[in-house]
Amino acid sequence: MVTPGNRMIKYADDTYIVIPACNILSRAIELEHVADWAHKNNLKLNRAKSVETVFTDSRRKSHYTAPPILPDISRVTSIKVLGVTFTNHLSISEHISDVICRCAQSLYAIKVLRSHGMNEEELRLVFKTVVLAKILYATPAWWGFTSAADRQRIEAFVRRCVRLGLYRASDPTLTQLIADYDDNLFRNMLYNEHHVLKQLLPDVTNHQYHLRQRRHNHCLTVKTDDRNFVTRQLFKDLY
Repeated sequence: MVTPGNRMIKYADDTYIVIPACNILSRAIELEHVADWAHKNNLKLNRAKSVETVFTDSRRKSHYTAPPILPDISRVTSIKVLGVTFTNHLSISEHISDVICRCAQSLYAIKVLRSHGMNEEELRLVFKTVVLAKILYATPAWWGFTSAADRQRIEAFVRRCVRLGLYRASDPTLTQLIADYDDNLFRNMLYNEHHVLKQLLPDVTNHQYHLRQRRHNHCLTVKTDDRNFVTRQLFKDLY
């Protein structure tokens, strides 16, 4: 990146440029830098498929002035990052609606399988591998941003599936499944030195106090936002 503090995140052919508010005047420079790099590597930046989102915190009452729109770049209120949709207010409601809609379509396909004679145990297996997997996709990244209404919508959908006989009432709830997913990911971050998310953890503590055993030995930073997966896990079951 040209300007210190800006970050580029790339996965396969998806590229994201993250620019903090303090560097807002560097947007055009960074975009031209990417375009020049693409040209030198026999590629082309497709501006028609490039979009800009200005993220703001809806919980803060302070007003802000939106920066001018970049030439040939559309400004949108929501963006899909590796299959997860975030709005410019860091709301996940649009993603929840999309997931529930796609899962409802999959339920119709499962009903067709039932009408053709598939037994109940196999139907439950299809439900877990197709429908439940869609709901649980990337939950560590977005579950912290859900509102109470968002969680009620997802739980209501799962209860509907229980009534249809596709998920047992005795099976773990969605909240329990997501908690297990979070714990498993956090354990991998702690004990796998080559984990891609290892760099997000704070330094290991070096104090000599004999305190109550914790689930990790990393320093505790100031607890700012439970929506963040790492912060949420660092302080989990601490008290």
